[in-house]
Amino acid sequence: MSGVQIITIPEEDEGQRLDRWFKRRFPHIAHGRVEKLLRTGQMRINGKRVKGSARIEAGDDIRIPPLPEPSEVKSERGPSDTDIRFMRDLVIYEDKDLIGLNKPFGLAVQGGTKTTRHIDGMLPALGKGFRLVHRLDRDTSGVLLVAKNAKAAAWAGRAFQSRRAEKIYWGVTNGVPHPKAGEIKGYMAKGRLDNRFGNKHEGKEVMVAVRHGEKDSKHAKTLYQSVQTAGVKAAFVAMQPLTGRTHQLRLHMQLLGAPIAGDPKYMTDRPRPGGLENKLHLHARTLTIPGPSGDITIHAPLPAHMKSAFQQLGFEENAIIDDWEDLK
Repeated sequence: MSGVQIITIPEEDEGQRLDRWFKRRFPHIAHGRVEKLLRTGQMRINGKRVKGSARIEAGDDIRIPPLPEPSEVKSERGPSDTDIRFMRDLVIYEDKDLIGLNKPFGLAVQGGTKTTRHIDGMLPALGKGFRLVHRLDRDTSGVLLVAKNAKAAAWAGRAFQSRRAEKIYWGVTNGVPHPKAGEIKGYMAKGRLDNRFGNKHEGKEVMVAVRHGEKDSKHAKTLYQSVQTAGVKAAFVAMQPLTGRTHQLRLHMQLLGAPIAGDPKYMTDRPRPGGLENKLHLHARTLTIPGPSGDITIHAPLPAHMKSAFQQLGFEENAIIDDWEDLK
């Protein structure tokens, strides 16, 4: 058992989530144990209690409580053949530094309460030392970037933090955004879901639009365009988030009067277009990131439920998308 440690964060680790940084530093400590250390205040940043999602900065002092040595922890079994096949089937891009996955709908990127199967936990099926560069919501499908080494994780992470990574999402909306194309921006913060539409998720945490200056408010900006429409009942919408806020696209589409079809939190009193599955129709279609030898662009094929929606509504995957610069 080690003693208490105070670890100062170096510049190359800046911007990482605390729980991910800890897992890479102490891989023999189970996720549940990490959550308990945070919940009980045994692990802190600069003397303050924090959550695992807190972002660390260069110069931060991380208090690490006494931990068992790796030899004292029962070794975990390696990845199963099933997980290896599953993860390899998700690969849509690979080079010496990065892997691009097409994350399926309904699979969490990271673990948490009652979540034991997730992408992060299955990364050893791809290789030792692999790590997530960013994340997607559980019910959002599409491009998810994984770094094969610490150096690649650092430069790819900086690209996301500096907004040099360009992300394009495709969605099927319940209704047509008004106006049909443009830029939506404003401030958002955490709130609670009300029961306007008889939502069974009443009281759950959601993001809400707020005024500038309100507590914990953050600025969010999205470019969007209605690529094709099915009358007034639905639209194929392409979205480019210029900031990276939680549920940003889902809230922005709701504010434009056309929430993402199948969204249980950011919804409407209009019925879902007939025939569409009760799943979130939001897909991270394209990711472009500057690499050491030039830009890397990864495209993720649509999941089955969105392919079905496109067919039913007459949308075309090869439809022409306008220049994003014209929307600014």
